[in-house]
Amino acid sequence: MSLFQEIRDASSAVAERADFVRIDEAALKKYALAIPAAEMAAQKLDPSRHFLDRGADTAAFIVTLDTINFGSGWFPHLKKRPGLSGYFTIASALNDFFRAEGPLTMSRLVHLNGAECARIFGQDAESPLAYELMQRFATALNDLGRLLIDSYRGSFTTLIESAGNSAEQLVRLLAAMPFFDDVAQFRDKRVPFYKRAQLTAADLALAFDGRGWGRFDDLGELTIFADNLVPHVLRMDGVLRYDPDLAARIDSEELIPAGSVEEVEIRAGALHAVELMVTELRGAGRPATAMSIDFMLWNRGQSPQYKLAKPRHRTRSVFY
Repeated sequence: MSLFQEIRDASSAVAERADFVRIDEAALKKYALAIPAAEMAAQKLDPSRHFLDRGADTAAFIVTLDTINFGSGWFPHLKKRPGLSGYFTIASALNDFFRAEGPLTMSRLVHLNGAECARIFGQDAESPLAYELMQRFATALNDLGRLLIDSYRGSFTTLIESAGNSAEQLVRLLAAMPFFDDVAQFRDKRVPFYKRAQLTAADLALAFDGRGWGRFDDLGELTIFADNLVPHVLRMDGVLRYDPDLAARIDSEELIPAGSVEEVEIRAGALHAVELMVTELRGAGRPATAMSIDFMLWNRGQSPQYKLAKPRHRTRSVFY
């Protein structure tokens, strides 16, 4: 069984046994068939926020960014750039750094600390929760530097090439780092998500237009990148139904603990819902992948009608 099928099966099993999150399958079918084809086709990286068209340095940027592409549970406490979300604040700061200095050297990756990350990402070291996230960024980047030195001759592109054009293999290689090893436990069941490892393959594919360091022959097998925005959009649009007490906790901005039953059900429910949407669309003769639907939902979630109407769930996790 492929790793991606294992992820699908595990999330399906969680959805079937869930107590707090339910998929409204009738609403889902109508919702899926109403998705405009143009929305699913609109997949691109913003060149003003991402270090693109720079060859090997772009590969280094994507891997570095996705190594620290987490922290949504800390984002309310982040010092954000005007008009930008937490993610785009971090991406823009890293883009600025690469434009000024180029990729982080292996030595610097290994020795980064929270204070230096705070400087790179424009954060106030006096803000305890923002600094807590910067310390986790430093740990993640230290792990990346050690992995590259120990196994890939200190080369980002050697890491990518070692995957042999397989997104699944890239996920497995990245999961050697603890902050990429995104596997939950749901009662007696192991539930893998590998959100950021899968996203790294997808982002490389977008950055290189599916060629060279962006060529992955199994890209269509990716699942969604299970985070807190995609389930929020599905909840707002009536596809996911939350237990009233869970909904009230989220709406009051109570943190949902990482690895809790509720948190795993939210992520797994969103993942399985998108798989059902893929099935509906393909059954109607429309091409669809979980990745294309994920990007569509994530982009929808940037609009005020989703961001401001109700809070999304917040979890302090290194996985999203």
